[in-house]
Amino acid sequence: MDLTTLLGIVTSFGLVVIAIASQGNLNVFFNWQSILIVLGGTFGAVLVNYQLKDILKVFKVVKNAFFYSADELIDIVPRIVEFSRVSRRDGLLALEKYIDDEEDTFLAEGLRMIVDGIDPITIKEVLENEIDYLSERHRIGYELFEAMGNYAPAFGMIGTLIGLILMLKSLDSPSKIGPAMSIALVTTFYGAILANVVFLPIAGKLKERSNFEILKKQMIMNGLLTVQQGDIPRVVEQKLVSFLPTNIRERYLREGSL
Repeated sequence: MDLTTLLGIVTSFGLVVIAIASQGNLNVFFNWQSILIVLGGTFGAVLVNYQLKDILKVFKVVKNAFFYSADELIDIVPRIVEFSRVSRRDGLLALEKYIDDEEDTFLAEGLRMIVDGIDPITIKEVLENEIDYLSERHRIGYELFEAMGNYAPAFGMIGTLIGLILMLKSLDSPSKIGPAMSIALVTTFYGAILANVVFLPIAGKLKERSNFEILKKQMIMNGLLTVQQGDIPRVVEQKLVSFLPTNIRERYLREGSL
């Protein structure tokens, strides 16, 4: 689990709450009408802008903002190098025994096509289509959160206008001015907090995770094609290591087999 996402959200909210609490009553910053305006308006706008099936898929993608491990890239290297050793020693058909035990469906699909004797060009086309589909699915995910990050402050401003209108209509009743002004200011506060602490940061993290997943699959694809063409394990390893980001590559070179 990637604790930085959760820690960032908790820290941001926590420091804001502490700062507010040190100056007065927290209840002043709670207004259920403002919550309805910002959250209701934001999610309503998202429903207008995106199809329901795309919104439901986002719940599967959003977990990537919290669950992630850079070790996944390092783990790929010895697995594909082992495939290279086995295929050179026993032939490509010997790789069939690894397919059912492989948890990565993308890698298992590539192995199956190699065992079935499909030509490299077709294998590359199929796997690249899988990568393109993954990229599109992830794009919808982070763009949806970017949209929410744009809508939330806008509905905060709408709430401010509503509050100001109510306030102006209540100038002859001083007791009603306070609640109306509260809606005007707190709604903007909610919109800004949700956009800059939750929606936009999660969109950025999902974009980063998408790039990571694409890199991982490109690494697997190129590794499998290298195995299929019969390169020696040492060359396969070097080609795979070239895909690793600098910090991960340095760690692999210290701890790996190169």
